[in-house]
Amino acid sequence: MKRTKNILSVLLGVAFLISCVEVDKEVNKIGDGPNLAGFQDAAQSVTFIADGNEYPVYVKVKLTGPNLSKVSGDVTVTMAADPSSTAVENTHYRFDNTSITLKENQNYLGIFEFTMLTEGIRAPLAESPVLVLTASDVTASANIVGSGKPNIITLNYGCPSELQGTYDVEVLRDGGPISPYSVVNIAKLDIGVYRTDKVGHWDDIGGTPGYTFYEVCNVITGPQQNLVELYSNQVQNITGSVNPDNGVLQIEYEIYSPSWSSIYNTTYTPQ
Repeated sequence: MKRTKNILSVLLGVAFLISCVEVDKEVNKIGDGPNLAGFQDAAQSVTFIADGNEYPVYVKVKLTGPNLSKVSGDVTVTMAADPSSTAVENTHYRFDNTSITLKENQNYLGIFEFTMLTEGIRAPLAESPVLVLTASDVTASANIVGSGKPNIITLNYGCPSELQGTYDVEVLRDGGPISPYSVVNIAKLDIGVYRTDKVGHWDDIGGTPGYTFYEVCNVITGPQQNLVELYSNQVQNITGSVNPDNGVLQIEYEIYSPSWSSIYNTTYTPQ
């Protein structure tokens, strides 16, 4: 019986050693694997006004892998549009250069730049074109290949949008007129992004006054947001439109809390 136990112990020990050797082989395979040249982001979205101008788009590129410490010298990465792209070259975008050099003295981080075109584009488009960008080829002295993972870039075209200014305002709360204020100033935060300086039925309740909304080709929407970025009450369901003939804004939104909620219908008339 004792001899049998010894034999079993030896067999188990041999099996364990074989298992460890196999694991070490797999680890060594990983350690000997190639470094990868690819993108920092799997997807990104850019928005520019369709005004006939050309705009630069920047894509972050980097080198990763198990043997970065062994890499020396610069690495050249060639970019290409995957056939699955719906964006059309020389209509929606243009490559002035198709390659980028990742430099050793910059830790193999770089920016690939291409040009987004708006000439001849009439916004809004039914669907935003998508450029599927790939690292198609790599030139380097070390064991480096393209990552194979694309960067999916959505090219959004906006209409000219200049809603910033001073407006006379009429407010209905749950269908009834209220008059906590009669003038509202709207500031432009970014392309198609705006913020009023009044919200709800208060003239001033602290925090960051007003609410943020988006405008794309005369259609107004907005994100759900904390009331004046201070209270837990939510400003939500923001919808509206811009009258292109007279610049009047019609915006409806809800202010919600667990204890009450109200619908506000607002009419902003430019002064």
